[in-house]
Amino acid sequence: MRSPTAPRLPLGRLKGPAVAGAVAGLLWLVIGHGFANYDALYSLVWGQQLSRGETPRYNLPIAPTPHPLGTVVGLILSPLGPGGAETGLVVIGYLALGALGYLVYRLGAEWFGPLVGLIAGAVILTREPVLSYGIRAYVDIPYLVLVLGAVLVESRRPRAGLPVLVLLAVAGLLRPEAWLFSGAYLVWLGVRRGPGRPREWGELARLAPVAAAAPVIWGAADLLVTGNPLWSLTKTRHTAETLKRVTGLNNVPITGSRRLGEVLREPVLFGAGVGMVLSLAWQRQRAVLGVAVAVVAAVAFAVLASAGLPIVTRYVLLPSAILSVFCGAGVFGWRWLASGDRRRRVWLGLGVVVVAGLAAFIPSQVHRLRHTFDALGQQQRIQDDLVALVTSGAVSERCGPVAVPNHRPVPLLALRLHVDPGRIIDAQVTRASRGTFLEPATPAVASAYILDPHDPHPLTAAVPAGFRLAAANRSWRVFERCGP
Repeated sequence: MRSPTAPRLPLGRLKGPAVAGAVAGLLWLVIGHGFANYDALYSLVWGQQLSRGETPRYNLPIAPTPHPLGTVVGLILSPLGPGGAETGLVVIGYLALGALGYLVYRLGAEWFGPLVGLIAGAVILTREPVLSYGIRAYVDIPYLVLVLGAVLVESRRPRAGLPVLVLLAVAGLLRPEAWLFSGAYLVWLGVRRGPGRPREWGELARLAPVAAAAPVIWGAADLLVTGNPLWSLTKTRHTAETLKRVTGLNNVPITGSRRLGEVLREPVLFGAGVGMVLSLAWQRQRAVLGVAVAVVAAVAFAVLASAGLPIVTRYVLLPSAILSVFCGAGVFGWRWLASGDRRRRVWLGLGVVVVAGLAAFIPSQVHRLRHTFDALGQQQRIQDDLVALVTSGAVSERCGPVAVPNHRPVPLLALRLHVDPGRIIDAQVTRASRGTFLEPATPAVASAYILDPHDPHPLTAAVPAGFRLAAANRSWRVFERCGP
């Protein structure tokens, strides 16, 4: 028998993690694979370098933006070894997808009811870009989870203060948009809480350092590693220019809308429009927080584009998640209107149209997902074949530096060989005279493993003269030249 004084398990608090874990497991059963993408591999490499007492090598051609929290996670995972660390990131990616689905459901349920939450969760977890980024361990999905977690806290406890800012501060170590959310929220906390009661200045002063923590930590990390506190900004801007990415405030309306459409597709956008317009008109109190979050996310997106950062699909995931909730509201938001209200019939009729559109797009969405999963499965096999060559010893530094056909394999090889990524040669930029040279075994492998058609390639990545074939598998051929 349980002692009367024995502590009870907080089962209510375990519900969310349990549901998120179950959703993650279900996604794994359906998808069946996952691997760390190029950016995520660099976070593991930099964490591995820190574990060896080295300064992370940020200054490399086409290296991604360093995210402080990502590098710390790489450091924490480094004792697991390269394979274990990558597996750990994939597990985090799947758990983040599960948490994303749960949080979008909870927001929908909190604002409009459980049925809206179910629609919203189903929508966000069937978007091809969301699943693609999640199973490749992009930082954008954990960032999304942290911001939505902050929104949920605020939904349940208006002007909650510290817990919201803490979540946003952690999110701000993954993506800088969270800094704007922290600032906007701090301003919101300064608004009068009620008649004649301004929030105490002392309390705001205590919260301000939390709101400022992420940009200060990020800048300090860049300063320690590179000597430039704005390294991440200037590096990302330079990479965007090199890869000819679309950027600039003037491109936000058209390109940003296209990116949003790539994530949600037409029926969801229509449903979100119905839900947002009607809920603002007839259920404003339920809609106001979601609209505010969407507006701040749009402003943050525009600010980054103005600063020279690229307008890419994963930067619109946050507004996509919020619009998924409003799509659910477009279907079931009418339930909060009185049964005799004429507006209920209008909303219900539009909801039927939304459901019909969603149903009509299911076959194309399934085809899109299947195509993406097949392509990612092929990329994972190519990476696995490369790892197998490292494990067998066919790829090593015994004859000199390792050269690769473009920069895509650099972080994977640096991680597996336990070397500074600067020691892996990109043959499109530097010609190898000795050492080991890797070449795709087939044109299909070369096509599937090209990172970006705008990669800088002043040189042709052909096998240099004097190198001989030393090993091969279905994806790669290994050439060596050990002499002078």
